[in-house]
Amino acid sequence: MNGKQKKKENSFLIQGMILAGAGIITRLIGIAYRIPVNNILGDEGQGFYGCAFSIYNIALLLTSYSLPLAVSKLVSARVAKGEHKNAYKILKGALLFATFVGAFVGILVFCFSDFIAGNIMSLKLSAYALRVLAPGLFIVAIMGVFRGYFQGIGTMVPTAVSQILEQIVNAIVSIIGASYLLEMGKKVAEYKTNPSLPYAYGAAGGTLGTVSGAFIGLVFLLVLMKLYYPTMKRQMLQDQTEAEEGYKRVYSVLFLTIAPVILSTAIYNINDTLDQGIFSSIMVAQGHTQKETAEFLGMFTGKYNTLIHIPLAVANALGASMVPSITASITSGTMQEVRKKINLVIRVVMLIAIPSCVAFMTMPHQILSLLYVGNIDIPANMLCIGAVTVIFYCLSTITNSILQGLNKMSTPVKHGAISLGIHLIAVFLMLAVFKWEIYALVVGNIVFSLSMCVLNARAMRKVTGYKQEIKKTFLLPFGAAVVMGIVIVISCKGLALFMPQKIVTLITMLIAAMVYLVALLKLGALKADEIRTFPKGTTLLKVLRKIHLVNEE
Repeated sequence: MNGKQKKKENSFLIQGMILAGAGIITRLIGIAYRIPVNNILGDEGQGFYGCAFSIYNIALLLTSYSLPLAVSKLVSARVAKGEHKNAYKILKGALLFATFVGAFVGILVFCFSDFIAGNIMSLKLSAYALRVLAPGLFIVAIMGVFRGYFQGIGTMVPTAVSQILEQIVNAIVSIIGASYLLEMGKKVAEYKTNPSLPYAYGAAGGTLGTVSGAFIGLVFLLVLMKLYYPTMKRQMLQDQTEAEEGYKRVYSVLFLTIAPVILSTAIYNINDTLDQGIFSSIMVAQGHTQKETAEFLGMFTGKYNTLIHIPLAVANALGASMVPSITASITSGTMQEVRKKINLVIRVVMLIAIPSCVAFMTMPHQILSLLYVGNIDIPANMLCIGAVTVIFYCLSTITNSILQGLNKMSTPVKHGAISLGIHLIAVFLMLAVFKWEIYALVVGNIVFSLSMCVLNARAMRKVTGYKQEIKKTFLLPFGAAVVMGIVIVISCKGLALFMPQKIVTLITMLIAAMVYLVALLKLGALKADEIRTFPKGTTLLKVLRKIHLVNEE
């Protein structure tokens, strides 16, 4: 029995790693294409682009984000009992639900895009991009159901491949669309005498990639479903289940599963949209033009947020791949093993988050100059101030996942609601009273993520008795990162005397990564048995032993 459980857990982890790997690839592709799109659109165009996406993301939260998780959970529960007919009913019911909700919300967003952009977000020209995004709500909803079904029958490969295909098409079409429609907008602006119109057109062109990528991802899943249908049909013919579920029951369990996931995800992700709405309204009320407001938001969403999400993408995907193992340990009743795995997950995430924070603090101008054109002074200040957000957001996100793995689904929802309330009050005061302008949003994110960290840590300790280890998780990686930071400062100033700035930045980043790794190992932050648990850890350990970098104690 132990052998079977171990095999099942390993299979679960392998599937998690497949999805995590795809998540890393798609996030990095997404970040990579946003850089040329940002350079094409400029800060103003990026402001329209980011504003439209903030509304689109909220609509997705309500229609699609919860579907893969909900469908996979319901399908897997029925497949485990051999109820293939009921699993198929879940698929059909979810597709009908997604079709109705996706189409309804998509039409609503399309028809009321002018009202939403002008009256809610105070950036009326973002309506062009919002109208382009509206059909994507329907496509992504359908796609979410198919992804959830395949995950429910135990394979993450269709989801992983469709995500990568979707993002590749998204990247290509976004760059071409932004460039082409920007030029078209310039011609239209000649007789409409609106200098902001080209950037609004360009933003709409950039969003074409999102819809095109989603369409290709859906087509891929439809082809797979067509190929898999004979197997599905054979399984249903062999199904001896007598108690078949009616559609009333299907929709009831579907809704009860979706609702808490929507609440949890929405509360945790809605703060960006609320921030942008509050920011635009207050800035306009204080006498700033819509052009200035759009430019500030463009710097925030296109430059600051894009860079902050690089370590978040990698750290969160790595952490997420380990969370299923925590869930498996809970079922065996070994709370000591649960605490051990929680500690390992958090340590892995912090090993990436802490040096990323220090790098953003010590070389913000160099990183931004390497990637972007235009104004980088304000984004560099934002990056330096908000670098600590990387640590807090990584920690809060992974502790959310841990609490859900501990079957405390409602706890992150409560913590998110509390943190959101604190966050909104702080942002309003910083904008309206202290007039910190765009920096208010940066500090507001710190407030929100820090609050989540504190509340989640208390909850984990209460549920599992887990007490956060400080030395190996925070102090030793921070010490290694400080050494790295000193090397960064010396390298940037020294090499700048002999080389162009961009080459200096690339060389410094490479040197910094090597220095951090060496310092980390020499300080004993990672032991041999811990390195062995990583993907390809045994091979990595052999290499590190050959160059005498492993602390064997």
